[in-house]
Amino acid sequence: MNNYPIIKLRRGKDEAVKRRHPWIFSGAIETAAPGLQAGDIVTVVDYKNEILGTGFCEAGNIAVKLLSFDNIKIDASFWETRLSHAFTLRKMMGLTDNAHTNCYRLVHSEGDNLPGLIIDIYAKTAVVQVQTEGMALNVKAIADALMNIDGLKINSVYNKSSEAMQRMGKDAVEDGYVIKSEQDELYVLENDSKFIVDWEEGQKTGFFLDQRFNRDLVRQLAKDKTVLNTFCYTGGFSVTALKGGAKKVVSVDCSKKAIIASEQNLILNGFSAEENPCVAEDAKLYLQNMPKDEFDLIILDPPAFAKNHKSLHKGLQGYKFINREAMMKIKEGGLLFTFSCSQAVDKAQFQSIVMAAAIETGRKAQIIYQLDQPEDHPINIYHPEGAYLKGLVLRIY
Repeated sequence: MNNYPIIKLRRGKDEAVKRRHPWIFSGAIETAAPGLQAGDIVTVVDYKNEILGTGFCEAGNIAVKLLSFDNIKIDASFWETRLSHAFTLRKMMGLTDNAHTNCYRLVHSEGDNLPGLIIDIYAKTAVVQVQTEGMALNVKAIADALMNIDGLKINSVYNKSSEAMQRMGKDAVEDGYVIKSEQDELYVLENDSKFIVDWEEGQKTGFFLDQRFNRDLVRQLAKDKTVLNTFCYTGGFSVTALKGGAKKVVSVDCSKKAIIASEQNLILNGFSAEENPCVAEDAKLYLQNMPKDEFDLIILDPPAFAKNHKSLHKGLQGYKFINREAMMKIKEGGLLFTFSCSQAVDKAQFQSIVMAAAIETGRKAQIIYQLDQPEDHPINIYHPEGAYLKGLVLRIY
């Protein structure tokens, strides 16, 4: 056994771990080595002292997040092996050496058996986002391992973790380059669309990579349509709609900074920001006040309205409101793309609340597509909580 401090579970409290769920809750713990701090590496054993796994000790209700269900050493070799395994999946999916797309998610937390770690690739820069103290303490080791992955052609690693750690109620960490080289890319490519990504000041890691497939579906369906993109952030759906031949796109976001970025991305791709206005306004108010029959295609991609189960009811009401307003206003036969990224809202709940919105409008609605997260955001089958993005495309008439 490695000489890591021991956490021992109560009898009968090891079933989830034996089913390979990586979280251990504080109520399951019988005894813990004295003096443990959040971020410490621990060995977890059952009541018989049989090893269940190795992981990071954390503060809060989730007391341990397991990195392995074996007795292993967390060292440079571990990081290189685990990150290389994640890279192999992206390579197999055709993302790592792609002339049309050079941004993708390399590590998706539990989905890649690295709870608390997100790594997004933007051309030659890897942007790391940690969500646990254990990962925060290992950022340098993670960055060094990234530089050693054969085929991962990066020259810089940026740590963008302060926002995520504060949101999780964790100790503050400082953002900044762990490894830095000269930046020669002015933009990244996604399905041949160009996007300026501000990983230093933007939301999350700078761009919402999880909508890649869904943006491309908008491109396929936008021809000759007038499009409204609400909660547009930096205009990802707006650019792809215009690439697909949309007549006009209106982009709405409450952030003036996001609106400026949307305009820049439209211009970067050869489109007019004057003919395709970007509006700094609360999207809910815009939906409420806009006239009927102006748009053939509406996109609702809001932030997580239900960040946890305590805010679930309020969040569901928020989803119902924006979907009802969009359904009431969209043209006859129009297409509604509607999403939820709230982990607390499952697919059945989301579809049910969208149906409730449709009932209140009295309009007919057909589900044309059911959407979710792409292949570089894998879901660990033992951790179903990793399925967070859900979407529907509806025809409203």
